[in-house]
Amino acid sequence: MMRQVRPLCFVLLGLAGVLAAYLLVGLVGSVWTVNRDWRPPARGVTIWVEDNGIHTDLLMPKQAAGVDWRDVFPGEALREPGYARYAHVAVGWGNRAFFIGTPTWWDVRPGTVVAAALGSDDNVLHVEHVAQPVGGERVRAVVLTPAQYRRLARVVRASLAPGRAVTGYAGHDAFYPARGRYDAFHTCNAWTGRALAAAGVRIGWWTPFSAPVSWWL
Repeated sequence: MMRQVRPLCFVLLGLAGVLAAYLLVGLVGSVWTVNRDWRPPARGVTIWVEDNGIHTDLLMPKQAAGVDWRDVFPGEALREPGYARYAHVAVGWGNRAFFIGTPTWWDVRPGTVVAAALGSDDNVLHVEHVAQPVGGERVRAVVLTPAQYRRLARVVRASLAPGRAVTGYAGHDAFYPARGRYDAFHTCNAWTGRALAAAGVRIGWWTPFSAPVSWWL
């Protein structure tokens, strides 16, 4: 019996070590700053970053600084097109199986998490049509110059892949095919951090977890 238990213990210890190393490297990457000298302008385009404790979204005005998301994310893709009247969109990038297969956190399965961490090229943008956000602990406002907002928008546009959208969890959201590879190093939160870094915002160099994204904001 002991001969059978000992290899299992080594495997579990090895997995725990890998997880601990991943968490440590993620923390180091998050505190290593890019755009260290960035300061928000007194006036500009306000966006928000929403953090639900695991995943982050970019919340953006549909029309600002020459950027117009209305044709990119039209109401026709929604189960209830009337939601398209809202003036903001919330956009997050992630693995298709994880996003579409887990409408609530109670639906998360270990196999889905492991498969996503190992890597997938089948990814989506989750887009919600929403009212103007209210800032708070989980919703951080960020003011960008018009040029910075256009740079942020370019990252989001570049993440879109050809293909049709499918309806989302409710009447106000939809999933769009997305470019890029999702894995343990290229997570949904790393995508958010990369978009903010491209805009010029002070953020961690690598942000695989949601909390470090909010720390910098």
